[in-house]
Amino acid sequence: MAYKIKERQIAQAKKLGYTIKPSLKKNKKVDVFNKDGKYIASIGGVRPNGEPYMDYATYIEKDGKEVADKKRKNYLARHAKETKRMMGMPTPSLLSDLILWG
Repeated sequence: MAYKIKERQIAQAKKLGYTIKPSLKKNKKVDVFNKDGKYIASIGGVRPNGEPYMDYATYIEKDGKEVADKKRKNYLARHAKETKRMMGMPTPSLLSDLILWG
């Protein structure tokens, strides 16, 4: 079953100049494309049983903004040391930070 992209995530991607679609990869949630429709990266994880990992928009829906804000803070701290740009291009880590957790 494909991940249901949230309106918040579409808006975040659009602000950055990207479009997003449910991923074609079974272990990812979202595929990111540039303004020309060129594939950039796949972001967001899916567990082996097919259940997607939670993200900011999902936490807001299920547990409320206060819990979501705490989860976002923890996620960003946990991933802070990951490379965010490579050869001038955003990495999947940065795209996840901005689209799924922004």
